[in-house]
This record gives sequence, C-alpha cells and structure tokens, in this order.
Amino acid sequence: MASPTPRTLTGSTGLDLNLLEWSREGVPLLLLHGFGNEAHIWDDFAPSVAPYYRTLALDHRGHGDSAWDPDGNYDYERLADDVEAVTAALEIDRFVLIGHSLGGRVSTFFAGRHPERLAGLVLVDIGPEIDARGSLRIRDETVANMEPVFGSLDEYARLLSLHYPAATAEAIGRMALHGSKQREDGKLVLKQDPKWRGVMQGDGADAEEFEEASIQQQWDALRKVPCPTLVVRGAASDILSPDVADRMVDDELQNGKLAVVPQAGHSVMTDNPDGFRDAVTAFVLAE
Repeated sequence: MASPTPRTLTGSTGLDLNLLEWSREGVPLLLLHGFGNEAHIWDDFAPSVAPYYRTLALDHRGHGDSAWDPDGNYDYERLADDVEAVTAALEIDRFVLIGHSLGGRVSTFFAGRHPERLAGLVLVDIGPEIDARGSLRIRDETVANMEPVFGSLDEYARLLSLHYPAATAEAIGRMALHGSKQREDGKLVLKQDPKWRGVMQGDGADAEEFEEASIQQQWDALRKVPCPTLVVRGAASDILSPDVADRMVDDELQNGKLAVVPQAGHSVMTDNPDGFRDAVTAFVLAE
C-alpha cells in the first residue's frame, strides 16, 4: 500500500487542517487521533481498510501539521466543528468514524449532533468517564513535559518509550518523526501547540464543573447513536474501565459491541497493532 497523500483543508474557524488520504474509493472512513498524537498514528491500521473504504485521517487543530488556534480554542465542540467543516469540504455526508482517546471524545460529540450521518462508529479506549488512574498519569506526564526540547529524534523516542512502554519500536519511531519539528538552532520541539498542554493540565472548580457537564453530554450523545458501534478497550487500559465499557455497550448504545484487545494499554493501535487491526476490521468489514 502506498504512503498516504497529505491534503490541506479549512477547519471551522478558517484554520488550515492537515488530512492524510490513503484511498479515494468506497464509503468514507475518517480516523481521529488522541491527545499528543497525529494522523500517522494510524499508519499500521489504515492500509488494512483502504482497499474497502475511502480512508482518511485528520490532524486535530494544534496537532501534527494542522495550524495552531491563536486563541487556544481546543474544546471538544470546536474539534467537532472541524469534523463538520472537513467532511463538508470533501462533500462527505454519511461515513464511518473511528476515534481514539481525545479523538473518541470528539467522535462522541459529533455523533450526538449528527447520529444520522454515521454508518458506523468505533470508540477506541475512551468513554464518557475516565479512570482516575489514567487521568492522573496523563496530567503528570503533561506537567513534567510542558515544552520539551530534544537534541535528536532518538532522544525524543526515548521519552516516548517511557510514556508508551508497550508500543512497538516502529510506532515509537513514527511518533518521534511525525510529532516533532526542527527549530532554527537545530533542536527538536513538538509540533503540538503548548496551549494544548495547558488545556490538559486544567484543574480547579471550573475544570471539574466542565468535566462533569462533559460527562453527561457524552452519555446523552451515546444514547442517540443508532448505527453499529464498536467500543475497543485495551486489556491493560488505565483510561477506560471495564465497568464504563460494559455500560456503554450494554446499557446506553442502541447497537453496541465490545472488543477487548490483549497485550495493550490505552494506546491500543501502537501496543498491539495486529490485535487492534483484527478487532476493528472484523467490525467494519462485516458492516
């Protein structure tokens, strides 16, 4: 399978957004990455569905090769607005949506707005409520590395290997390569807007109130989704608990299924690429 073709599209507030396109035939399938990642996180998976779907992956604003929002508007609703803008620009009406972590949250908000537009939905290791263990881990990692600078790709890859201890070496190398850029002094910095790290670090009463409201919005959104929906959980995840995953599938989604991928934590597609591919292709190719 050939490498994906990058395209620049306009987001909801006029920002340039980067999109990778693996194929142009079939029902569209849009992939949304998680916090701190970018569209190449799907490089292991996308070729397995590209022969059957028009396979696309978006860099969220402030990530990868997409533009930074000058006002730091990085809430779920604004990112869902970007999905609306990108699919409109591509003249896509009905499609399959796959989102990991942050991308899964955005997918949930989009699904709540437009349940009729989804032919299928896959939520990868994310639910309306996050396990406290994972929330604390992500906050600690974010605070410890607010604006990191690296002397080489290998140095960045070593840090990534601590944050993604189960990820394959190939995935770590891609994350280092596509997630960083070179400064004029030759040092490497993250492509991600530092304001994103402030968003993820948020604490205090306002942040707690926002999170509580967001949780209820997501549960409400899931109840509206009629299309076949797959919830993927890494067996060792510290983000999506078994109880929340079961509630999503058994009690809230109209047509939900659960796949637990062994030998994987939160970053299921990098920890066990084969297991992730098998679980998701069995779902999307059966639909």
